[in-house]
Amino acid sequence: MAAPMIFVSLIGVTVRSVLFYSFVSSWLTDRVEISTPLTSWKSMVEGVTLLEWGISPYAGDIFHETPLLLYTFYSVHAVCPTLVPVIFVMLDLITALVLRKVATRTMKYLYNQQKQKEKNYASGVSPLLIVSSDLISIPDLVMTIYLFCPYTIVTCVAQCTIVFTNLAIAATFLFTLQGNAVAATLCLAFASYQSLYPVTLIIPVAMHIAIIKLQASKDKTISYQRPEAVHSILLTTTIFVFWLACFLGLSFLMLDSWSFLRSSYGFILAVPDLKPNMGLFWYFFTEMFEHFRTFFLWVFQINVFIYIAPLAIKMREHPLFVMLVQCIVITIFKSYPSVGDTTVYLSLLPVWSHTFHYFRNTLVVGVMMLLASVLCPVIWHLWIYAGSANANFFFAFTLIYNTAQIFLVTDLVFAFLRREFALKHGMEPLDEDGNKRSVRLQ
Repeated sequence: MAAPMIFVSLIGVTVRSVLFYSFVSSWLTDRVEISTPLTSWKSMVEGVTLLEWGISPYAGDIFHETPLLLYTFYSVHAVCPTLVPVIFVMLDLITALVLRKVATRTMKYLYNQQKQKEKNYASGVSPLLIVSSDLISIPDLVMTIYLFCPYTIVTCVAQCTIVFTNLAIAATFLFTLQGNAVAATLCLAFASYQSLYPVTLIIPVAMHIAIIKLQASKDKTISYQRPEAVHSILLTTTIFVFWLACFLGLSFLMLDSWSFLRSSYGFILAVPDLKPNMGLFWYFFTEMFEHFRTFFLWVFQINVFIYIAPLAIKMREHPLFVMLVQCIVITIFKSYPSVGDTTVYLSLLPVWSHTFHYFRNTLVVGVMMLLASVLCPVIWHLWIYAGSANANFFFAFTLIYNTAQIFLVTDLVFAFLRREFALKHGMEPLDEDGNKRSVRLQ
């Protein structure tokens, strides 16, 4: 790693270390934008305390973390409680380093693909092409964004356990790029074990590993109907199910009970806690009549799972991009989201900067995210402490926050598809008479 990136890493670690031992740390721990019932450090402390007193944390309705993480922090607390901030800072640093490697490998993969297809590209598309300097600059930018993104910093300082899931997802990207099915599915199984929704990423992960195996064969034609591809996808999926079963089985052995399933995954799916957060669920289900609740619960939850199929079909040759898009979809539609969920995909966006030429709402998305980030704490104070606002005010800004992400993901998909079209037909396609014709993506 180059000297500038070592310096960047030291600054990132220093900023987090200073904030950990300031008054900001305790204030951030209570922020509903950062901590959720699933990832809150206070909830983890309660679970560890109950375990020390010989009481099952899953007996009531307080603790919703997974047993593996519970026993990890139980052991850390027994040995040396002061190590907790160090663990969170180091996890953030490791995640940044992993994302840098992900960006490096992805850029090389995309650049090699571009070289193979470049002879078939239309003329005048050079602004849309990846240049060799991107292979060096973009990985450094990805790491810098992750280390200095305010969302990442506050999530780390608030000691939200989402950092474990983020590291697992980043590692899933890395091992998928390496074609390592065992390690990729292990990391993805852990991310799914922690927060359930990443289970949808198994589809693009299996697809990309199959593509790597097909490209390694003598016949480099990519077709998922070939026996080798079908075998690879089934094998990857089977290994993923095996790892997930191992995590669940180990959790059962720790507790001698399956009660954690209801407290963790049942809690995620049933959404019983309607404390305000950055998501879409809490306000709707607060206002909803009880006899409509089950129907709309299914409608809301299915959003996370339903989009992966059309995305995988439409962009079947680009499963890595599908993984990125699905990470954004999960962040938007999960039942208990926080700002920490955005950190991985925001950091990886520069990897697809060659599509930014066709972005249409960059300013709108940036302003909306900034407004929501700044004004959500203000509105919360006016609502809860000053009594001069209400739930409608706070939900309005959570809507702005999620609408900005919806604009971002639709812009990203449009720009990607528009670039693919332009590479084949030119940036300004002409009709038979030589006149410019409009492009309409179906």
